[in-house]
Amino acid sequence: MIAENYQEVSNKIKAACDKAGREYEDVTLITVSKTKPVSDLREAYDAGSRDFGENKVQEMMDKIPQLPSDIRWHMIGHLQRNKVKYLIGKVYLIHSVDSVRLAEEISKESVKAGVVTDILVEVNVAGEESKFGTGTEESKALVREIAKFPGIHIKGLMTIAPYVEDPEENREVFKALKKMSEELAAENLENTEMTTLSMGMTGDYEVAVEEGATFVRVGTGIFGERNYNI
Repeated sequence: MIAENYQEVSNKIKAACDKAGREYEDVTLITVSKTKPVSDLREAYDAGSRDFGENKVQEMMDKIPQLPSDIRWHMIGHLQRNKVKYLIGKVYLIHSVDSVRLAEEISKESVKAGVVTDILVEVNVAGEESKFGTGTEESKALVREIAKFPGIHIKGLMTIAPYVEDPEENREVFKALKKMSEELAAENLENTEMTTLSMGMTGDYEVAVEEGATFVRVGTGIFGERNYNI
């Protein structure tokens, strides 16, 4: 079932790319594997997935040695500063940088390890109190401030759109993140690319692709509903 679901999501991404006049290769599907056993991740891997997203550092650290080394691991959950040191050198991309203090910690640990860590700044586009990330203007200021930190490289922006029944309701959220990305790109900040937009999840990833997403994060659409009691 996981393989079939993965293929179906991939096909829908391709259709959304075709509709938007985009190249399918420009969009990466992140398989959101939080709470899922390694056996499920292996099924997704065998179906073609090479990008996996986790919310908890410890869970990611437990899974990494049990799975193939060509997997790219994405930290997509809220990240506590005291957990940063475990990720450095192991994570492909941190999607959830939402404060100067967190960026400072990633910078410090990256310099110590002699690596450069790719990050995204998390933007709370919709201004939901229940979500992490900063507002649009605050996020711009955050990007400008942390761009000069050593040991990190800002690849772009991430947002978690509201949960909605109709994915069309989130189109404006995705458009706003794309616009913000373009505005920051025009500033030509050092150490900043603005080539990555991580947006769209199981309920709205097709709309996100149409609006420029380069990473979509799909868990339930591949694995089915999660059991948070394990």
